[in-house]
Amino acid sequence: MGLKIVYPICCGIDVHKTFVVACIASTNNKGVTIYKRHRFSTFTKGLKELSQWLCEHDCKDVCMESTGKYWIPVFNVLEDSCRITLAHPKYVKAIRGKKTDTKDAKWIADLFKHDLVAGSFMPPLSIRQLRDLMRYRFKLTNFASSEKNRLQNSLTVSNIQLGNVVSDTFGKSSMNIIEKLLDDPSDISFDIEPLIHGSMKGKLPELELAIEGLITPEQVGKIKVIKGHCEDLTSRKADLEAIILSLAESYLEEINLILSVPSFKNIYSAIAVVSEIGVNMDVFPTAKHLCSWAGLTPTNNESAGKKKSVRISRAGCYIKPLLVQCATAVVKSEKHPEIRNRYLKLKKRRGHKRAIIAIARMLLTAIYHILKNKEPYNAELYKKSDVFPLDREITVEQAILIAKAQGYRILQIAT
Repeated sequence: MGLKIVYPICCGIDVHKTFVVACIASTNNKGVTIYKRHRFSTFTKGLKELSQWLCEHDCKDVCMESTGKYWIPVFNVLEDSCRITLAHPKYVKAIRGKKTDTKDAKWIADLFKHDLVAGSFMPPLSIRQLRDLMRYRFKLTNFASSEKNRLQNSLTVSNIQLGNVVSDTFGKSSMNIIEKLLDDPSDISFDIEPLIHGSMKGKLPELELAIEGLITPEQVGKIKVIKGHCEDLTSRKADLEAIILSLAESYLEEINLILSVPSFKNIYSAIAVVSEIGVNMDVFPTAKHLCSWAGLTPTNNESAGKKKSVRISRAGCYIKPLLVQCATAVVKSEKHPEIRNRYLKLKKRRGHKRAIIAIARMLLTAIYHILKNKEPYNAELYKKSDVFPLDREITVEQAILIAKAQGYRILQIAT
């Protein structure tokens, strides 16, 4: 018995930088498939011709692989007229030795017509635009952190040990001292007291020792360039955040709901979650599907009765670090015992890293139900779930097995 034809008329598209190859697979009632192939340019005119060609052949279901960024213009042009399934390249990889552009498109169409391709999650256009901006903000934050590290390295090379005295090298008092040093590197006998304020007054003798270094003219020039770049990055990041906030106004209700989740205090953290998973949770059948998509669940890898590596996948490279940061922060606080107690229990058995991933998964599960039910975070639900029923029973043999699994040695006492 052959595979069931799910899509009688569908199209597989092999995407490249300068052209795309499309192959329409039309299957009649007798199971015979006829293929029609065509090559189109990736210029807007060519993509519109592709859309018109699909409409002429009454093809509404399209599958293509996500090749770099080249798939995005194709997706944008076909989004309104077709139902597009975007597939990861590893799921539509052609057979080695029989690989050409035309055969790739036909192979994708053959897989898709039998519904053998797992489609990627694609949020609406407004969410995708918000995601693009938030990811760029993440990059700017990384750039700024790199520049701060370079400035700190330049100070260390010059033996300016401000980092050993102050808690933040880039605080107001510390930056005042650095600017004074850059004005005249040879003068280290200036009065520091007018440049500092607050609790820094008590560290005056240590600060005087910390600035007794030698900054070469080359390092002075380098530090000035780094400092200027940091200021420019801060300005550009502020401009970008203004655009993000204006775009996120449509999702203020969902953002406020996410801000009720423990450790989500920054509005940009909530916007980052919305930009990655969207606001419509109907696309994920359950919270487990969402956690799997975010790379927070163990993988299934079993063969011949033997379980191999079950490490979490590499998916969710943007949302997973954010959730891990939030989980790391919330387990240190005693304001949310339902989360901290669960972390401590898991840490005893599985270690810190696995426990943190479990808490991150717990937070994402909470966000899923919050967005689905449009209700704020409720800690009482976790407290009720941790209360075990009084009518639970267990045999002596089962109790012994559980005790052994926990590392206890069973002693037999003679009566």
